[in-house]
Amino acid sequence: MGKKVRVADMVKEFQLEVICGEEGLKRPITTADLYRPGLEMAGYYEFHPHDRVQILGKTELTFFEGLTPEFRTERMNWLCAPQETPCIIISRGFEAPIELLHAANEHQVAVLRTHMATTILASRLTNFLENRLAPSTTIHGVLVDVYGIGMLISGSSGIGKSETALELVKRGHRLIADDAVEIRQTADHTLIGNAPELIRYLLEIRGIGIINVMTLFGAGAVRTAKKISVVCKLENWQQDKQYDRLGLDEETTRIIDTDIPLVTVPVRPGRNLAVIIEVAAMNYRLKRMGYNAALQFTNKLTESLNDDMDDLE
Repeated sequence: MGKKVRVADMVKEFQLEVICGEEGLKRPITTADLYRPGLEMAGYYEFHPHDRVQILGKTELTFFEGLTPEFRTERMNWLCAPQETPCIIISRGFEAPIELLHAANEHQVAVLRTHMATTILASRLTNFLENRLAPSTTIHGVLVDVYGIGMLISGSSGIGKSETALELVKRGHRLIADDAVEIRQTADHTLIGNAPELIRYLLEIRGIGIINVMTLFGAGAVRTAKKISVVCKLENWQQDKQYDRLGLDEETTRIIDTDIPLVTVPVRPGRNLAVIIEVAAMNYRLKRMGYNAALQFTNKLTESLNDDMDDLE
């Protein structure tokens, strides 16, 4: 999916000080992994991930100060030379070595500084980059938080997704996105959905138009993002199609690289879709807690049939 973050985006997010190499602020960051080049400061060059953000903390800089001037120049030139290196960040507000400034200006690599501790900086940078570089896609549908469960309502245009979402909001649940749902996949294969900024908190109801859910129902009726747990697919009732009546057949659908439980709900006049989706959310919660009503019913039915067979014998 090839997403990129510019060094300038990271500088703006964390208010980093740009010491030199402003030309390098346009360089892309393509991986969320970070690197502390301690071994490289010692002269080991066999393996070095050039494409990662390089962090120089107290350990690296203290060791570097003990090197001879010749080695100091050589190793900073080596660190700044690769074109893939996004930038170099100095933590704890330490002074940048003069050899680093010369090499960075020569190779147009941005040298940044922060007063954050190295471990805190690494943690925050990793979270930021994983979020921004996560694989993503946009799906036509509605995302609603129902009893704490992220329910992605999908289906063909005009089938009633937005109207169902409106009824759910009236029943006390929360809207995340209508019409277009932006989904990103985190490192642990969790899907997080949110609305595009342009249509955030908006809901389109045919015959009425666009309404602002937060304005009409209050801030408690919306949220900006939610983990997607279940996909609820609405489809027109087909008379000749056999629908699952017990709930033993657990379907899944794949979004990006993650399989998500799928519930298919046939739509026809008289069915209360909002209530059905509420029940689907509660049933999903019970399954996560280890209770499966369909499986329990099947086991009881099997036991009853076995008892009847024993009586006949």
